[in-house]
Amino acid sequence: QVQLVESGGGLVQAGGSLRLSCAASGRTFSTYDMAWFRQAPGKEREFVVAISWSGSNTYYADSVRGRFTISRANAKNTVHLQMNSLKPEDTAVYYCAADTEGIQDDYYSTRKYISWGQGTQVTVSS
Repeated sequence: QVQLVESGGGLVQAGGSLRLSCAASGRTFSTYDMAWFRQAPGKEREFVVAISWSGSNTYYADSVRGRFTISRANAKNTVHLQMNSLKPEDTAVYYCAADTEGIQDDYYSTRKYISWGQGTQVTVSS
């Protein structure tokens, strides 16, 4: 199991920005499809964004498209999530996830991802 550690969460006002980072320990990090999910209190974990192992393809949830941007730096085993124009409804624990087995499934499905970080809290005040 690859180890994933998220960072960069915090408290911001609506309209503000945060940049989340996910550091991975896997030797073959560059071969992993990666994703961010989030979970608000009392709600199920929901898909935010995914990026293919090559970085050629990205997939955004409608709720964040145009505001969030995912990127990866494979040489540093790091994935970033730039979040702009934050809204109170973005408040959640954000989780980094990795598909370490090349599972053939939808990018938005939690079943695709084997390794998960512990999450980082993002709170957006109004």
